[in-house]
Amino acid sequence: MKKKNFLLVLGILCGLVSVQAQLPTLSKKEVKKGWVLLFDGKTFDGWKKSNGQPFTGKGWKIENGVLSVDPTDGRGGDIVTTKEFADFELSLDFMLEKGTNSGVKYSLFKNTSLGCEYQIIDDANHPDAKLGKNGNRSLAALYDVLPVTGKKDVKPLGEWNNIRILSKGKHVEHWLNGKKVLEYERGSEQLKNAVAESKFNKNSGWGETVPSPILLQEHEDVIHFRNIKIRSL
Repeated sequence: MKKKNFLLVLGILCGLVSVQAQLPTLSKKEVKKGWVLLFDGKTFDGWKKSNGQPFTGKGWKIENGVLSVDPTDGRGGDIVTTKEFADFELSLDFMLEKGTNSGVKYSLFKNTSLGCEYQIIDDANHPDAKLGKNGNRSLAALYDVLPVTGKKDVKPLGEWNNIRILSKGKHVEHWLNGKKVLEYERGSEQLKNAVAESKFNKNSGWGETVPSPILLQEHEDVIHFRNIKIRSL
């Protein structure tokens, strides 16, 4: 084989390995602890539209193990897992682009997009991050209800960030890049007072612990997700 052809074949093989390496996997340790993948990196299996209708993929796309909102394909709407979870630990990576606004939701009212939201937003470039009260619409906040506490370690645009949401009984935590940035107790006076001052003050039962799907929000902005996994607690 000529050197030029050999290098071409080698480059193609390396590219295939690179693509394969980006598909989500679980370690033996994670499997033993009960982690399962919510996204296989190749298909929309396990997802449906938040209104309960089947999901065709419109408005979203999958490339090299990454699930992204694709506004050029029209609005696809929010998507949810076909399975429901009550006590859980969720982990996923996300990548912001300039002006991104999105979120991950849990404890949803049935067949709706209404529930608790881990806010995902470009704080510097999206105006909604400046609205609300005391930063309760900024990255990692409980959207429109509770702001983060302490300093956030946020990666630059175009780099991957990791979030964790832990929900067990009445206790909930939001994590960003390995650091706990928010925690609250369902039913607490702190949460009740915050909800009363939020846009959800007319939604009786908002935020209560119920088995619910996990939701990824489509907000007409490009957002990328990968390594979406969960374990029941």
